[in-house]
Amino acid sequence: MKNAILKNMEALFIASLLIAGTTTFAAAKIPSHKVEVTKVDGNLYTVTVSAKRLSADDKAAN
Repeated sequence: MKNAILKNMEALFIASLLIAGTTTFAAAKIPSHKVEVTKVDGNLYTVTVSAKRLSADDKAAN
């Protein structure tokens, strides 16, 4: 088993370099998150709805 590992040590080293290199380049291509700053307006709009309640007769008519 030890001879098999020693025979392929160069191939394992090159493969590990390739894996490390590709992950480095892949991580370098990931764009950073864009940060957007939005201004919060202090005005708060309120909607008030007022209406007359329908009676049972009005509901039945519709």
